[in-house]
Amino acid sequence: MRPEYDFDYNKAVRGKYVHRLMKEGSNIVVLDPDVAKRFRTSAAVNEALRKLLKAARTTPPPAARSDARERNRVRKARR
Repeated sequence: MRPEYDFDYNKAVRGKYVHRLMKEGSNIVVLDPDVAKRFRTSAAVNEALRKLLKAARTTPPPAARSDARERNRVRKARR
């Protein structure tokens, strides 16, 4: 660090921008260490999330159980 920098911490304000962040929100996400090892860059995280979102849009929801299948399941559970 250069010697001409003069930091006067007596004038510092703790949490100076916290109210603005609370009001406007933030797009910062903290990854757990095991996840961060697999996704080293923001681009890698964004790519994975976009693929996940695309898969969720294109995958049909699971079919509902028919009443007959449900009755058989209940009968087996009672035995």
